[in-house]
Amino acid sequence: MPRLPLSVPKISDAIASDLERSILEGSLQPGARLPSERELAAEFGVSRPSLREAIQKLVSRGLLRSRQGGGTFVTDRLGAVFSDPWRDMLAAHPNLREDLLEFRRMLEGQVAEWAAERRTDADMRCLQACFEAMRDAFEEVAPDAWVARDTAFHQAIADAAHNALLAHLNATLLKLMEDDIRVNLTELGAAPRSFALLGTQHRALFEAIRDRNVVAARSAAETHLDFVRESLAQSLRSLARRETAARRLEGAGSFLSP
Repeated sequence: MPRLPLSVPKISDAIASDLERSILEGSLQPGARLPSERELAAEFGVSRPSLREAIQKLVSRGLLRSRQGGGTFVTDRLGAVFSDPWRDMLAAHPNLREDLLEFRRMLEGQVAEWAAERRTDADMRCLQACFEAMRDAFEEVAPDAWVARDTAFHQAIADAAHNALLAHLNATLLKLMEDDIRVNLTELGAAPRSFALLGTQHRALFEAIRDRNVVAARSAAETHLDFVRESLAQSLRSLARRETAARRLEGAGSFLSP
């Protein structure tokens, strides 16, 4: 009986699959602009029509976005798939914030362990750059910069763990907690000793991953997140007290005004 010929995937499907894998693995980050059509065609060794067809497949799936005359960009579609349901759930049930922090502790402990085990020299260069940028930012009175650099450092650790799903999930958690991180860092910034302790924890985490010490990396991550949970709870209580006091003053002013 004659064998049936094996089906050969279309060139455009193979290109689309390679690009999608780069997006999943984080090689192509949200907001990144793809190289020019000519450069990509040369890189893949394919014709430009085949490349265009592959890009259109990913555009139709929401992974890429083309701008007329402005290039093609990676969207945050994957992040939205993770974050949108969680954001809706947290908006409806704010008390789940504590559960989210508990989950983040579990996740980042494993992420740090795998980063220490799996990180490459390239990962380490990226992580060191993020650590130094965060350290420099923490020396300035700039809460927005603190949040951006702190988030970048923790995401660099997740990327070094080389698990695409964990990296996307970690990015989602950091985005969901952005406001809480800002409140916490602002409050800690007003307490030099606590702020210094935060820097010590980050350094311990960085050095454990650098030294490939998986036990120390997990311990450093969990110790750091325990500190974050407690300090965030205190920060939110302090913020709530100030907001209550402000409302009382506003009410008193309205009562006393003629």
